[in-house]
Amino acid sequence: QVELVESGGGSVQAGDSLRLSCEASGFRFSSYSMGWFRQAPGKEREIVAAISWNGGRLYYADSVQGRFTISRDNFKDTMYLQMTSLRPEDTAAYYCAAAWNDGAFPYRVTQEEYAYWGQGTQVTVSS
Repeated sequence: QVELVESGGGSVQAGDSLRLSCEASGFRFSSYSMGWFRQAPGKEREIVAAISWNGGRLYYADSVQGRFTISRDNFKDTMYLQMTSLRPEDTAAYYCAAAWNDGAFPYRVTQEEYAYWGQGTQVTVSS
């Protein structure tokens, strides 16, 4: 059974750092590009970052560029999101997701393109 489990969320102060992890099981991890999404109250779910199957190609939303770093370890079937210089506007539920790699694109940036989703982990940043 496919499972994506996020961890590492919590409540922090502005300027602090957090590292989110997403552990995958039940599918061939290296056959999928991966992504992080987030959704704040009253907001649409939005792409945060994405990474190709081998970690060679990366995408970041403008709002997190320079502050967040996405990475993956295919030996551990795990994806990470290192978040630094956190701001109150980063407060949201963060979800990891997997998209089938068919060779057309190195990564995907819309939620409709993702096949599997985790349950989410809450990140709250106070000022």
